[in-house]
Amino acid sequence: MSWNPDITVAAIVAHDDRFLIVEERIGNRRVYNQPAGHVEAGESFLQAVRRETLEESAWHFEPQWLLGVYRWQAPGRPRSTLRFAYAGSVRDHEPQRALDQPVLAVHWLTRAQLLAAPLRTPLVLQCIDDYLAGVRLPLTAVHS
Repeated sequence: MSWNPDITVAAIVAHDDRFLIVEERIGNRRVYNQPAGHVEAGESFLQAVRRETLEESAWHFEPQWLLGVYRWQAPGRPRSTLRFAYAGSVRDHEPQRALDQPVLAVHWLTRAQLLAAPLRTPLVLQCIDDYLAGVRLPLTAVHS
């Protein structure tokens, strides 16, 4: 039996005690997530996380560390997700830029605010907790 996970990237961005979060409509639910998405064919993980962050938040993201690689499978779903999460900073906001669907809005939220919010996956808080715990791996830990 072969394993074919969805390969995704996510941007973990902190400013003071707030995190860059996108509000999305998935199905009939509003959920919160980091800027994240699938790696496209021929694209490196770093290129993908920069692109996804810009498309979903209108912020230019500069990865500084690999936060971790996370596996998650939604209950009742046959496919797993393998998420490469990168921590870094943003610059050059483009507020006039149209956000990719299904993003509804961009927020800067605290961890406490996220505890009360519907999250797209448990990985949202796991990545924030790892970031707050000081997890930082070199970008060179992943080759693509």
